[in-house]
Amino acid sequence: MKAKTIRGDRLHIAFFGRRNVGKSSLINALTDQFVSIVSDTPGTTTDPVFKSMELAPVGPVVIIDTAGIDDVYDSLGDQRVKRSQKILSKTDLGIIVIDSDGIAGDFEDELIEMLNKNGSSFIIVLNKIDKEMSESVRSWLEGKSFVRVSTIDKIGIGDLKKRIIEVAPSEWEPPFLSDLVKPGETVVLVTPIDLGAPKGRLIMPQIKALRDILDADAIGIICKERELITTLETLKSPPALLVTDSQVFSQVSADVPQSVPFTSFSILSIRQKGDLGKMVKAVLAVENLKPGDRILIAESCSHHPLEDDIGRVKIPRWLNAHVGGGLKIETVPGCEYPEDLSQYKLVIHCGACTLNRKEMLRRQSIPEEADIPMTNYGVLISYLHGVFPRALKPFPEIYRLFENKTERKDISSRRKSARSTEI
Repeated sequence: MKAKTIRGDRLHIAFFGRRNVGKSSLINALTDQFVSIVSDTPGTTTDPVFKSMELAPVGPVVIIDTAGIDDVYDSLGDQRVKRSQKILSKTDLGIIVIDSDGIAGDFEDELIEMLNKNGSSFIIVLNKIDKEMSESVRSWLEGKSFVRVSTIDKIGIGDLKKRIIEVAPSEWEPPFLSDLVKPGETVVLVTPIDLGAPKGRLIMPQIKALRDILDADAIGIICKERELITTLETLKSPPALLVTDSQVFSQVSADVPQSVPFTSFSILSIRQKGDLGKMVKAVLAVENLKPGDRILIAESCSHHPLEDDIGRVKIPRWLNAHVGGGLKIETVPGCEYPEDLSQYKLVIHCGACTLNRKEMLRRQSIPEEADIPMTNYGVLISYLHGVFPRALKPFPEIYRLFENKTERKDISSRRKSARSTEI
């Protein structure tokens, strides 16, 4: 079976515009596929439509068709608009579609403003060029760069593809680990069998690590935690990097020589998807927690909770042991990430392997604006189990953020029972 690029690693191209400007028709013409339903009835697209595909020669992308941004005539239409606006947080490249004989003005200006605020590139597309241009559209387009297309006559589709290639960011996410190793070096991956992964498969961060090792022309060796010592003994020289599942941090730390750089899949994932430096600083807020404080654990996917689930069982247990119990811990799955976090003292996020970088950075910005610390599964677990900041040494700049923090407390003297808790 051919491996597919996961959605979180694809360039997200979202199409925005008023109702019936031809967004769905344009997507179908651009992709040469029937991705979206097309109708002359305004408001046919009611919810965002996601299509993962290969767009030559750009590469793996997610095409997103959104509802018309002027669909505000009833409460249902207002909900559709809000869903479309939420897509902005995921958008790497926005396509603003207007039709030649339609209108343009405030809606489009607001879209451009939001895309600019989000740091997203955008392209203006003038559709239905077979029709006479209205004065409203002519006036709004004055001084702006745009691409002329006709989805009926298939005119300008090639020009739009070329423009997408020019405007799309060449690197919308940092590497997973390929920048940490050199050709010919060895990387050891400690991968306990995750019960949450389907039989015969690895979880996403493990797969990404393997691919990055190959891209770096390095050598990857995989073992479970019980075979780690034997694996290291078979090597003629120490590995350049060791990556482990966060849940076995304590065991792996004891088995790996101090000279070997090591970290976790979760830390590598959040480094790629978000701002690891801020996650590192935020973990120190654990020392300010007290019984009764509310904590939010945020997941990026909607997996079926396991009997000893990392986010719902293990982290709450370790955190309560560290604080002394009494914490009020809540978990939100997948897309249920709240906009109001003012009630929480700390937010703990997973590795975000199913999100793209735009969305994860947006999630980080929400608690940051409210002055609420947000950290990550891997960072927190390394802290609670005595391997922090060792797990950050592969990233010198991030490691120094911790070392140079003037208000740093002596963590080792304040370790509580979570450090000795059996994982």
